[in-house]
Amino acid sequence: MTALPDTAPTRAAPPGQRSPLPDVEPEQSTFFDRFLVGIFVVVPLVAVAAAVPLAWGWGLGWHDIVIAAVFYVIAGMGISMGFHRHFTHGSFKAAKPLRVAMAIGGSLAVEGPVLVWVADHRRHHKYSDREGDPHSPWRFGNDWKALSKGLAYAHVGWLFDPNRTSQQKFCPDLLADRPIRRVSKTFPLWAAVSLLGPALIGGLWSMSWAGALTAFFWASLVRICLLHHVTWSINSVCHTFGTEDFETRDKSRNFAWLAIPSFGESWHNLHHADPTCARHGALRGQIDISARVIRWAEQLGWAWDVRWPDSQRLSPKLTGLRNVSLGAMTKGMGAANAVTSDQPTAMMGE
Repeated sequence: MTALPDTAPTRAAPPGQRSPLPDVEPEQSTFFDRFLVGIFVVVPLVAVAAAVPLAWGWGLGWHDIVIAAVFYVIAGMGISMGFHRHFTHGSFKAAKPLRVAMAIGGSLAVEGPVLVWVADHRRHHKYSDREGDPHSPWRFGNDWKALSKGLAYAHVGWLFDPNRTSQQKFCPDLLADRPIRRVSKTFPLWAAVSLLGPALIGGLWSMSWAGALTAFFWASLVRICLLHHVTWSINSVCHTFGTEDFETRDKSRNFAWLAIPSFGESWHNLHHADPTCARHGALRGQIDISARVIRWAEQLGWAWDVRWPDSQRLSPKLTGLRNVSLGAMTKGMGAANAVTSDQPTAMMGE
């Protein structure tokens, strides 16, 4: 496979028609923008590197574990259930308070504003593992050296690409959504809450500066780093290693070891076979925490029009490489679950 350029070529429009919007913004990100990305990538990673000796002799208490777990679940569910399944792919509709809560929760993961995240991911699906994909691990070739380089790029290197995905092209629906646009614009505030909130809670809980410091280390820096690398592994690991139970046009795979920490996102092969499906772990025995929470929200009336797995869509896509069967939440709704033509094309692509 030849190297993938950062953008796909924009074709000229026929006479009398307007040219299509480019995939990337005309202005690149600034050096300061990429410097901030580096700070949020490197500093939590350094914290994890220091975690083992610190945990051995000092600092890790049950207060820190509880605070870290709560923030990890809120932020991780915000990414999986909110940024990904709801905002990017429209897997379900949700009441306004739940939409705003998911947007804020995902912002606490410190993976970028919701509009930026969604635009990048819709672009990824449009070109998955082909020219134009912002983070394919196969962009440099198929041999082990090229793939090693590609894995590093897909995992974290692509974050420093100065080209910015066009929000006007890939998420015009969210640009027109005032509450979500407001959450996206106030991303620095939510990043600050994610970093400083655990320290404040830890300090008040223990009534000590030491409690604030250890909570900042474990529940802010270490927690953010772990969630970052779990999320980025979906881009890198889940497009390289694992099982292929459904036919797709790309190299997406399932990687069971990440299913729980990613809240079901690592059932990535099904997701690329049926991108708008609300449940990624559609096979029997596949744990998908986000899908379960979406089901609870549906039962409470907070979510509706949920696109549950449909046997008529999925059964023909099974590869037959393993003896597997669809899970209990699969529904035989046929055409009622079909993708409608009024959805953004970026949502419908694999």
